[in-house]
Order: sequence, then structure tokens, then C-alpha cells
Amino acid sequence: MDIKLLNDQGNAGTISVPDTIFGREFNEALVHQIVVAYQANARSGDRAQLSRAVVKHSTKKPWRQKGTGRARAGMTSSPLWRGGGRAFPNSPDENFSQKVNKKMFRAGIRSILSQLAREDRISVVETFSIDAPKTKLAQDKLKSLGLQPGPREGVLIITDTVDENVYLATRNLAHVAVIEPRYADPLSLVHYAKVLITKAAIAQLEEILG
Repeated sequence: MDIKLLNDQGNAGTISVPDTIFGREFNEALVHQIVVAYQANARSGDRAQLSRAVVKHSTKKPWRQKGTGRARAGMTSSPLWRGGGRAFPNSPDENFSQKVNKKMFRAGIRSILSQLAREDRISVVETFSIDAPKTKLAQDKLKSLGLQPGPREGVLIITDTVDENVYLATRNLAHVAVIEPRYADPLSLVHYAKVLITKAAIAQLEEILG
């Protein structure tokens, strides 16, 4: 598989990348499963609702049982009443996590990377470094590579090491994210329109996903 190679002047040709990572068939069902599982596992499960046992209401019977013409009522904390407790409340320790086997997760990442390569959404660069921790330098660097991040074209940069200059220079760019290969997740790969990866990061991905 050959994908685009970029330098500071833009397109510098193509580079051969391993088919074991970038030459797989796209498995839509598997990709959907690992993306949904990744989002579910990120949920904190800290929402809570009040049951009729803990809602603050009087336990006094609102009216007598018979003779009023109204329906029987025992207390105002009933789930049938406005402001009453929930019948089946969400508890703060609710677990939303979904189990995904390592083999499935790696296969899903390989499938996403392969589809990105086919759609010409992934490019390779020798290295990605910035001389000083300045946002303007990061913008100029991306512009020289032919990448202009925006609301419709975010850029995910996968580099072998994220040094302090790169981290500080890119953290204020709203549509740019910089990560190491071990932190490459399916949601980010699907979300960003363009992916820029260094040669050393490809070697690390091959070791992780191989």
C-alpha cells in the first residue's frame, strides 16, 4: 500500500506502508461496535435520580380513603404524582462499559486505518517537531504541509513522541489533536477528516497492531 508523503513544501510523493495495517478490508460492523464501545466506556455513570424512598415528601395520606370521589392516594411521593419519586431511578453506580476483546479492537483500528488510506485521508511525514512552544509556529507548520484545520477538516497528528513544544503549540488549536500511537482510539480516527502520521509512529503502530 502506498500513501501520500508530505514535506515542508507540500506533497513529496508516496511512501510504501505495511499492508498488515493499511491494506485490510473495511469491516463496518466491527468498526461500529468498537466506536460505540469506546464511547460507552468513557461514560462516568454519575447521574442519579430520586426514588420514592428518598424524595422529600410528607408521608401523610393526602385525603381519606373513601368518600371524596377522587382516586385513592397513600402519599405524595408516589411516582404517579408530579414531583414524586421515580419508579426505576438511575443510580450513580450504573455501569455502561462494554467488553471488547483486544483482537477485535486491533482489527477494528487496522480496518479504520486502511479505509483512511483508501479515502486519501491519511498522510505520512518524516517527523513532526516545532522549534518553540508557539501556536503560530504550529499553524505555519501545518500550512506548509498543505493542511489547514477548520470546523470541517480537523487534523489528528500521530507522532512517535509528543514533546513539550508540540504539546504547548497545538493545545490551543481547536481542530488539531496530537497523540502517540498507543493512544490512537477509534473515535478520533473516525472523527478527524485528516490524519498525519510520522514514519516512526508507523513502526510503533505495526508493533502494537501486528
